[in-house]
Amino acid sequence: MNARPVAESVQWVGAVDWDRRLFDELIPLPDGTSYNAYLVRGSSKTALIDSVDPAFTEVLLARLAGSGAGKIDYVVSQHAEQDHSGSIPRILSEHPGAKVLATEKCKAMLADLLDVPGDRVQAVKDGERVDLGGVTLEFLHFPWVHWPETMLTWVPERRVLFTCDLFGSHLATSATFAGDDPAVLHGAKRYYAEILMPFRGVIEKNLGRVVGLDARVIAPSHGPAYEKPGAILDAYRDWVSGPPRNLVVVPYVSMHDSTRRMVERFVDACARRSVRVEQLSLADPDIGKLAVLLVDAATIVLGTPTVLGGPHPKVAYAAQLANLLRPKARYVSVIGSFGWGGKVVEQLAAMVANLKVEILPPALCKGLPKQADFEALEGLAEAVAERHAAL
Repeated sequence: MNARPVAESVQWVGAVDWDRRLFDELIPLPDGTSYNAYLVRGSSKTALIDSVDPAFTEVLLARLAGSGAGKIDYVVSQHAEQDHSGSIPRILSEHPGAKVLATEKCKAMLADLLDVPGDRVQAVKDGERVDLGGVTLEFLHFPWVHWPETMLTWVPERRVLFTCDLFGSHLATSATFAGDDPAVLHGAKRYYAEILMPFRGVIEKNLGRVVGLDARVIAPSHGPAYEKPGAILDAYRDWVSGPPRNLVVVPYVSMHDSTRRMVERFVDACARRSVRVEQLSLADPDIGKLAVLLVDAATIVLGTPTVLGGPHPKVAYAAQLANLLRPKARYVSVIGSFGWGGKVVEQLAAMVANLKVEILPPALCKGLPKQADFEALEGLAEAVAERHAAL
């Protein structure tokens, strides 16, 4: 359980969770995850940046022991959620003289979530600095990336920026740094899609502040650190601020084959018009695949049979997920089938009320699709193609 070097007087002392497959009982983790904690040492004081999930407390303690750090003076809580701060009570017990440094809001949340006594927490202001002895910690408040108490920590002498959830990835790996591994960037995109996309406006507003620091190393709280920050910064600029792509995402369910036939015909109609389409069966429980596609999609077309007068529950879930994630999509439509009637379109439109989209004319068939239904799908594909041409 050795510490790993990140920069001069900076070490990684976190934990890798190779086997975890679900986060928050919601987010699939096909590649596991990590809980990154970092030790920063000056000539007079030592600080621990974040901690680990409570299940890995002993791993953190073993790495700290292996680092030879001895006494810890400060524990920086950048975010109160348990996967970041869950081991803080144990650290405070092991180091009775240590103070937690956090935002005022985080101080209150640490008391609520982890029963950390208020007299052990020192609230720090945006831009406030703490000297460790030739090494400085500067705290940058970044509220709503992704909780209201979040902050980043900058070490100017080493040009290392600890970014909490920003730029993170749920990725279990033995590598300390991302290098040129494309899997890391894909993992970061998935992490952004599932967790940070609802806050892209806040991220966009603050991204310039991060870029202006000209960090040599970006060290998030999940996944590898970036010793070449340009790649992840460029990717975030595109994900957050870039226009949507010429991409239609079709999440669908088919109970008795009618909706599947409609979906396949629509996909073919789009392809003939040079519109890229991703057809995604919601029978696959991995919602992360849909979230990643939503980052770039200009159009979302929900494919659903009618169940008791409304959309299939899995399609309703997909619509609600899109509504929560607030992607850049500009257009939404519905295709599918019904037996005797219902209000599928109205209900799904209401479920995506957070999206600033144009609702394109739906294409619904009664029973098996017929020629007139296929013609309606051609019309929808044409409408999509015309709008995508202007992107």
